[in-house]
This record gives sequence, C-alpha cells and structure tokens, in this order.
Amino acid sequence: MPLVDLNSSLGESFGIWQRGMDDAMLRIVSSASIACGLHAGDPLVMQTTAGSARRAGVTVGAELGYPDLQGYGQRDFNMTPYEIYVYSLYQIGGLAAICRANNVKLEYVKLHGALYMRAAAELAAAKSIACAIRDTDKTVILLGQSGTCFEVAASDVGIPFAGEIFAHRGYREDGSLIPKGERGDVVSDLQAATQSVVRLLKEGVLVSSNGTALPMKASSIGIHGDYKGAAKLAFAVKEALEANGFTIAGLRKVVESSSESSSAPSSPALGAL
Repeated sequence: MPLVDLNSSLGESFGIWQRGMDDAMLRIVSSASIACGLHAGDPLVMQTTAGSARRAGVTVGAELGYPDLQGYGQRDFNMTPYEIYVYSLYQIGGLAAICRANNVKLEYVKLHGALYMRAAAELAAAKSIACAIRDTDKTVILLGQSGTCFEVAASDVGIPFAGEIFAHRGYREDGSLIPKGERGDVVSDLQAATQSVVRLLKEGVLVSSNGTALPMKASSIGIHGDYKGAAKLAFAVKEALEANGFTIAGLRKVVESSSESSSAPSSPALGAL
C-alpha cells in the first residue's frame, strides 16, 4: 500500500502560556513539527515535545519561523537572506541538540507562517534555509509545497525534498496559500477537507477555493496543532486515507519508499515478453 505522512505543528506553548493539543495529536500523526522557540515554543517545551514524540514513535522535524513570539510568526520581517540563514541555523541546531539528548533523529525541517509564505515565493529565502539544513545535516529533508521555491532550492543545494499540503487551509487559484485572516483561509468543512486530501493523493489534483483544479503532489499532509478541532480533523483524515488504501508512516519512510518506487525498473512492454 502507498505510504503517506501526517504531520502536525506542535510544541507551540511557551512559559505558562499553553497552545495546541499536542498529546491528542501525537496519538494520531506520524510526524511532529516542533516549534523552535522564535515564533512559538521555548527550550523546555522543545525538550518535552521531543521526548513525547519519541515515546509515541513519531518522527521529529523542526518548524522554523521569524523571531516573532508576539505575532506568532505571522508578520513578515524584512530579514536579508543571510539573516534567514543564520536564524535557521540557530533554530535547527537547538532542536537537533535536544533530539540527540532524547535519542531521536531530526528528520526534516519545515517553515511557519510568514517565513513559509516568503520562502515559497522567493528563491533567495528558500535557498538560505536549504543551505542551513545542508550545513547542519545534509540528510535532513526540506518539507514544503511542491512546485514552489522550496523544491527548487532543495534541488539546487543538494538536500532531499518532500512535498506537503495542508488539510485545513484554503489555496488560491495559483496554488499559493490564502493568507491567514482572509476569506477562505481555513477549510472548516470536515468532509470537504478529507475529500480534498484523498483526491490529491489519488489523482494528483488540489482544488482551490474557487474550484480550480491544480496539479499537485504531496508526501505529507499537514494539520496545525492549534487549529480548532485539529485532533478531530487529523483522525478523520487518517481514517479516510486508510480507507482508501494508504498507510500512515513517518516522513523519512515515505520519502525512502517514494525513491525506491521511482528508481525501480519498469515492467517490460508486452511485446518484449
């Protein structure tokens, strides 16, 4: 059966401020994207979340954002590509150390909020992050939307890439995410969200908010852990995927399985038998 990853943004609490439903999500998803302390989270939360993910058998990834706790990483900062590179190194390195202490491997990096939107559209920003990954551990996967600057940057820098889409977010007709706060930014209909995910994986088509069918591929389905009803949606997506013949697995297994499938020799034509 084909494999697919189900990831969630977790570890977004800090200090006495609690955010998200991490415990519930860790019982459902196969990968945890842990906030690295700049847009959300803090070192203690990172440590706790990495340990919880290990005990749950969930793959660990780093979720990077702008240094914007007050704005939850949703405000665009006019950082240079070099600044993005250094801040990415800082965040990846911090979580990588915590992962080592918890005897788990940091498997992937993805972005959050305004930094995600910028790097998807701006190659210089995407390359800054890809270079930070390469300079930390070139086996770590860059997770982002296929067909954007994420995929180009990963290829240019020579690190593995995996595509993702969000089950609960709306997309424009050009394939970009609808910014938070704008009409259609969130898909609240549970059935519509699950049907969209299944269609994407089976047909390679993502339907935008205005009904445009967009060619798209993904190895991972993302659901934000702070999204209202996140656990309910994650469980519904998991059930729908399994009912349609998919197996939920950590991102590394999905990427390796995809690589093996694409490198396998094709069957000979009937005329050659």
